[in-house]
Amino acid sequence: MPSFDVRVAELGLTLYGPHPPHEPLAAVVIHGGVARTSGQLPRIDGRITCIGTLGKDVTVEEGAEAAGVCVLNALSVLRSELGSLDRIERVLYMTGYVACVAGFDQQPAVMDGASRVLFEIFGEAGRHTRSAVGVAALPRGGAVELELAVAIGSPV
Repeated sequence: MPSFDVRVAELGLTLYGPHPPHEPLAAVVIHGGVARTSGQLPRIDGRITCIGTLGKDVTVEEGAEAAGVCVLNALSVLRSELGSLDRIERVLYMTGYVACVAGFDQQPAVMDGASRVLFEIFGEAGRHTRSAVGVAALPRGGAVELELAVAIGSPV
């Protein structure tokens, strides 16, 4: 099995974090062979890179790119907690939130940006279930946020 940490480098991707949440929250909770992240915003170098509302001042393409950054941040907190992405056996599910105007119905297209990154890194093990939910606002004005759950194995 190829190393997922190596695959990230081969793809030229950057895990921008980890960006832990505020106290008393945990960045990752592990229970029963599943690791689940707290919500991750599109943050690079401590700065949210995509602020605004889909259907108003953020395009679907910009939102999809931001969703890709969010999932890289989720992988960053997972790597920090697990020691290596290679402990991930399978991506289970992702919940994506999209700040959008009423009537906006392209949340799945926005979250596809994150789903594509997971498939590029993990291949078939990156196929997952997903919900893409439209909301009125997200923390710190972010246009997208996501949570990720993965099945994990024993430390290598």
